[in-house]
Amino acid sequence: MRLGIMGAMPEEMDLLIAVIQDKEIIEHGSRVFYKGMLYDQEVVAVFSRWGKVAAATTAVSLITEFQVDRMVFTGVAGGIAPDVNVGDVVIAQRLFQHDMDARPLMRRFEIPLTGKTSFEIHHQDQVMMTEAVHKFLKEDKAFRNKLLENNIANPKLIVGDIASGDLFIATTEMKNALLRNLPSVVCAEMEGAAVAQVCDDFGVPLTVVRVISDTADEEGRNTIMGFVNKHAGAYSLSILREYIKLLNNPSDLTEEGLVDE
Repeated sequence: MRLGIMGAMPEEMDLLIAVIQDKEIIEHGSRVFYKGMLYDQEVVAVFSRWGKVAAATTAVSLITEFQVDRMVFTGVAGGIAPDVNVGDVVIAQRLFQHDMDARPLMRRFEIPLTGKTSFEIHHQDQVMMTEAVHKFLKEDKAFRNKLLENNIANPKLIVGDIASGDLFIATTEMKNALLRNLPSVVCAEMEGAAVAQVCDDFGVPLTVVRVISDTADEEGRNTIMGFVNKHAGAYSLSILREYIKLLNNPSDLTEEGLVDE
């Protein structure tokens, strides 16, 4: 089984790529893919670049050129729901393309020719990532202490809906508009729903896990890169470490602790 790992920013992927063993570097489609072993799991990792199109083309390459059997998209997102805080972890339940609007030809958010307004992550994939994140948050005390030094205390896990679009949500007006249109959305980013559409087309299981880096408003746009530079890579690597353990030992998997949106 070969696992594809994507992130939209180099800061989200650099630590993870650095620890891949037996590394083979392959350039394809203006991307650099890193093929090798991560915690005894065969992986192909790649920095996709920002935005839905960049992420979609990268996902297609992972599936068609590198024959990955499942995928994880990891990285940061802006918090949309009022009870979401910087440092929290969100696992996607459904993914919406919040900038898709072909009315009056079809419903708002509906993806043409699919009949779908969102793409749902398989329940078992949500469960596996949920347990991985729980383990990380519970057991990695050194990382939690590092977060405390930056005034991030008790990060929580949320399983819920994610909105993706080619807009950086960075004002209160934009944030509130998104909540009015998609009130179930927990956070917003720029890639996940596009990758979900590709994986749906090809029948490849996907899990999307996001760390809240900012508040998706005027204050957040001034703090996002500080969080990304300090913490994004460590979150990605630590979560993937626990996820791969469960992937290779499915007998350890239970449904305990699954969080509803």
